[in-house]
Amino acid sequence: MERHLLEAEEIDTFLKEQPEWCFSVDSLTRTYQFPDFVSAFAFMSAVATHCDCLNHHPDWSNVYGVVKVCLTTHDRGGVTSLDTALAQIMEDLANG
Repeated sequence: MERHLLEAEEIDTFLKEQPEWCFSVDSLTRTYQFPDFVSAFAFMSAVATHCDCLNHHPDWSNVYGVVKVCLTTHDRGGVTSLDTALAQIMEDLANG
């Protein structure tokens, strides 16, 4: 997948389609709330498989049922189409 930096308009379009996500400096962020640790960990495990396929990995943390996610493409210095693709996968898994 191409890793071009997204223009401001492209980021705005993504944020309109996915209002739970936020743009901060050079990354997309979101906090997921799950009912318990097992559900949160299952989500992270499911996402991890896709991360390996994309060779793109989030900065994230987990405390009990909360998963905080930060997506950026470090070697490009900002948000790329790879970040929005992974964010969409996360949304699909969280809402599936």
